[in-house]
Amino acid sequence: QYSVEVIQRCLNSNEFLETPLHPSEIDAIFFVSSTGISTPSIDARVMNHLPFSDRMKRIPLWGLGCAGGASGISRAFDYCKAHPTSKVLVVCIELCSLTFQPNDFSKSNLIGASLFADGAACALVCGDEAKLATTKSVPHITATASKWMPDSEDVMGWDIKNNGLHVVFSKSIPSIISTWLGPFIDEFLSEQHIKKEQLANFVAHPGGKKVLQAYEQTLQLTEEHTNISRDVLKKHGNMSSPTVLYVLEQFMKKQRSNDELGLLVALGPGFCGEAILLNWRD
Repeated sequence: QYSVEVIQRCLNSNEFLETPLHPSEIDAIFFVSSTGISTPSIDARVMNHLPFSDRMKRIPLWGLGCAGGASGISRAFDYCKAHPTSKVLVVCIELCSLTFQPNDFSKSNLIGASLFADGAACALVCGDEAKLATTKSVPHITATASKWMPDSEDVMGWDIKNNGLHVVFSKSIPSIISTWLGPFIDEFLSEQHIKKEQLANFVAHPGGKKVLQAYEQTLQLTEEHTNISRDVLKKHGNMSSPTVLYVLEQFMKKQRSNDELGLLVALGPGFCGEAILLNWRD
């Protein structure tokens, strides 16, 4: 139900699209989730409710947690590089409340229950040769990078027991960001010949208050850089994979100057990070 709703909103957005898109124009769908298991995946069920082409490619991504939104955008970018005329949807659905464990009094579960929320989001990613007219300057993906930390399965994720999914949420996450994220971002920006000072927009997945503070300390940012992420966290909580798309939408709603640069960052189970370099232009 939520998938159908966010897809319809995305394809009919008069704020960003000059004309609505019909579902049959979509070439592929990346369905992202970590808060449940479904075979066939939810995207197959969605196709019974919307008039997609029966030739549409389906790519479900499971288990990426909070990094899932950024990873979905990155993989959609990879797809569109190979198929430059394509229009691709990234659909992120997380119902964290379904995983609530009322008899688990561990600190991880109590923190997880208070921090995590339900959320849904859909983004349209198009190849450079796709026929599409937008109403304003939009972010173009310039490059992406992924990073994985060895032997870090116990940092974040699920402990699957007989009575369901129990959250794994290490208190070391902020310190990991402080020591591990900085070199990753520095290396990525160096590869793209970009300096931190050139980044006008910091599109961060707000994992929590301490995570945002760790971003600021590690990447030499001010609270002004993380204001939008902080506001999304305050209003919606951490919805896992969709959250960074909520942040991105707020950046997109404001008219940006051509050639403004931005960095989209999210971290998740693995332990892993995903970074996307954005360039706003017509």
